[in-house]
Amino acid sequence: MKKIRKLTAVQPVSFLPEGREAVKAYCEESVFYDTEPESDGELIERIGDSDAVFVSYNRPIGEKILSACPNLKYIGMCCSLYSPASSNVDITYAEQHGITVTGIRDYGDEGVSEYVIAELIRRLHGTDGNPPLLGEISELSGIRAGMLGMGASAQAVARGLSAFGADIRYYSRTRKTELEKENGYTYQELHNLLRDCDVICSCLSKNVTLLYETEFQILGENKMLFNTALSPCFDLSAMEKWLDQKNTWYYCDTLMGLGDEKLLGRENVRCQKRSSGMTRQAVRRLNEKVIENLRKYCEQISGDFCVMNNGSGYK
Repeated sequence: MKKIRKLTAVQPVSFLPEGREAVKAYCEESVFYDTEPESDGELIERIGDSDAVFVSYNRPIGEKILSACPNLKYIGMCCSLYSPASSNVDITYAEQHGITVTGIRDYGDEGVSEYVIAELIRRLHGTDGNPPLLGEISELSGIRAGMLGMGASAQAVARGLSAFGADIRYYSRTRKTELEKENGYTYQELHNLLRDCDVICSCLSKNVTLLYETEFQILGENKMLFNTALSPCFDLSAMEKWLDQKNTWYYCDTLMGLGDEKLLGRENVRCQKRSSGMTRQAVRRLNEKVIENLRKYCEQISGDFCVMNNGSGYK
């Protein structure tokens, strides 16, 4: 099997020592940076003459960077890749210039589910020092939980809440009739979902916005909104007006999903400033999936593997 001459992880990519060791089977030289580059110029310097790079989700890798690195033939995204439109890597440019881009999926969903369940229980019971969300101490049983999107992450949250007896409703661009039949979930149009549910959980793809002033007016008071996506799902000014209402709560895990750091000054906004999906187990799954993509790429360039795309890669 042909090895990559040089691979560089240009920023922290959550690789374990054993993962870094495993990479050596596919590269003659591997370099791992454990700090973020301070500029695009520094990022280009780190890539240098590398044939392959590992990147994460929090830095745009666009034409300016890719065009300055003519040796680059492979980008391994150590993060979720659902579509070119939602990617921080310019996949269209990469495709046009013979650069293979791969990403991963479904490695951190369990942690996201546990985060939502844990914080929702605290609000329902009032153990965070504030009155319970519904006025009295409540269980998850019977809570009307509305999911925005029904991808892998949303399904993990829905399974967890459903196990406690929550009433799961969802809005998605496409109906998931098999989930409705198998799990008893209910599809609702967006405005009906917002009106009827006690808690809304957004697990949308990056850069998808669904909630504007009209939607927040429908959502109303005595509600809780979770956002576990990598970008805000709302218009900021509309969100601020909603947060001024009685007993409204916004929870998110990352600063990227927060919307604006000025929201951190509000008592009814909680952000833990780190991904809820990056648990110990998730990091191990991430390593395994990224290395598997790298292995397949090396097989491909050796002529031993004909098709690269396994549902998480673009070539």
